[in-house]
Amino acid sequence: MGLLSKRAAPEKIKKEVTIVNKLGLHARPAAMFVRVANKHRAEIWVEKDGEQVNGKSIMGLMMLAAGQGSKLLISAEGSDADKAVQELEVLIQGKFDEE
Repeated sequence: MGLLSKRAAPEKIKKEVTIVNKLGLHARPAAMFVRVANKHRAEIWVEKDGEQVNGKSIMGLMMLAAGQGSKLLISAEGSDADKAVQELEVLIQGKFDEE
């Protein structure tokens, strides 16, 4: 009889957020997003209108052209996925410290 591995399945989290800052997800907020995302081991993806980009890519995030009011779906998978999504949500809801 073989031993079964007891490794937990990676945590998967999805959260829809709305861009609330006036200028949207331009270069500075995208850089802030990536800085927070890179603190985590989880894979992070951001989707807008069916287009999905790596949440750790400034260029990818900027290509989404997410203006004020845009809805984004943040997906994360990994051991710290929940914490990563929570921190990113706080950053977005805090208007990237712009206002």
